[in-house]
Amino acid sequence: MSTIPQIVRSVAEVRSTVGSARAAGATIGLVPTMGALHEGHLSLIRRARAETGFVVVSIFVNPAQFGPYEDLSRYPRPFDDDVRQCRASGVDLVFAPEPGTIYPPGFSSFVTVEGLSDRLEGVFRPGHFRGVATVVLKLFNIVAPDIAYFGQKDAQQSRVIQRMVGDLDLPVTVRVCPTVREPDGLAMSSRNVYLNPDERKRALSLSRSLRAAADAIAAGDRDANSVRQKMRAVLESAPVVVDYAELVDPATFEPITRITGTVLSVVAARVDATRLIDNLPIELPKGFVFSL
Repeated sequence: MSTIPQIVRSVAEVRSTVGSARAAGATIGLVPTMGALHEGHLSLIRRARAETGFVVVSIFVNPAQFGPYEDLSRYPRPFDDDVRQCRASGVDLVFAPEPGTIYPPGFSSFVTVEGLSDRLEGVFRPGHFRGVATVVLKLFNIVAPDIAYFGQKDAQQSRVIQRMVGDLDLPVTVRVCPTVREPDGLAMSSRNVYLNPDERKRALSLSRSLRAAADAIAAGDRDANSVRQKMRAVLESAPVVVDYAELVDPATFEPITRITGTVLSVVAARVDATRLIDNLPIELPKGFVFSL
């Protein structure tokens, strides 16, 4: 499918265009992105295209979710290529606001999801989830989607959004779709373009550490600390700088001590100047088989 998406910069025009689509009977799907689209984003767009009648993709590099020493200034912004991919994927509207549209002068209202935002990524990126929750709530208010699509790769972010939607009674369904990986297992990320060949090879330790966790659990290890040590050993042997290698409750993101049911293995590491994250849900049904 190939359509020419309407490129919109203003809030009023988004609301007018989406309102017309809704009045014509279409359901609205939203895929929030920061651009630099890859197959992970495109899988979300295809899901939205299959499930809704009018697909909106937002492209906005959100300054509120970057810390003072993070990569805001060098974050990739291939806008023309992003629009080309949106066109090929059947997107109806691309919302590409300027920072001043989302955060006008005097802006001072932010959303904090307590608890979830204070763990893991929240420790290493203070204020990150406040920025994420705020911009996503604004996008929900502007676009008014029926369904919004997020990737499992950013599992904690997706859970923060789900909690915000539930706590604030927002009329939107949050759809979390599977992580898309390269053939060698590396989770697709816009930051992968930063990696040189040696760094990319070492970055594979993130998915290998998740595999090590799943293999250990499949072999009968139920001691979360033992599994964590196996994960960390894989990462440190790469070598990469480990921020965390954890097993957590997938609902609360609190660390677990004993593996008794579904758990989420999560990792974050720095491959020289590039910070990457990954995760894998692990279940314990009979005949458990790991695949990545």
